[in-house]
Amino acid sequence: MGYQTQNTLVGIEPGGNKIFAKPGGTLDLEAGAIAKFAGVDISGQLDPTTKYVAVGSALTLTLAAHFGKTMKLDTAAGSTATLPAATGSGAVYRFLVSVLATSNSHVIKVANATDVMRGMIFSVDDTSDNAVGFIAGATADTITLNRTTTGSVSLGEIIEIEDYAAGFFRVLGFITNTGSAATPFSATVS
Repeated sequence: MGYQTQNTLVGIEPGGNKIFAKPGGTLDLEAGAIAKFAGVDISGQLDPTTKYVAVGSALTLTLAAHFGKTMKLDTAAGSTATLPAATGSGAVYRFLVSVLATSNSHVIKVANATDVMRGMIFSVDDTSDNAVGFIAGATADTITLNRTTTGSVSLGEIIEIEDYAAGFFRVLGFITNTGSAATPFSATVS
């Protein structure tokens, strides 16, 4: 199948159904252009000025608006982030403690009673530098950073969550604790 081209690197397939950019070519979407992947609007993912998203007191994430972005746990009264349903999309969501909670907790949880978390979170004691890892149990669906034993002790704590299969999220995180470290994983979504 031939291509109608403006040059050898960028062009439009005959019939106008497909725009292509070959290696070395550049497809430059201007501000306001809409880009879709498999019908999902990913325009916001292409804007580097929207890499960080404030969770505020509560935020329900969506695949279209939040995959590949870093959500800031940014409220002293605690931030609660609810993940979209796990479908196996491969979407990665990162969470960064940018404000230490001083009341309540920072919480990351699944959207429904079916989804669970798999993976681990490593915690380092804020005074002794002793480290311990916690593995998500079979029913884990919530991560709670409680300001002491389970995180939200140091700025920069980070948790990465990937939608790797229908019903399953992979978790990898690094937090700090004060006092005796405890698992940040629990099952709270019913």
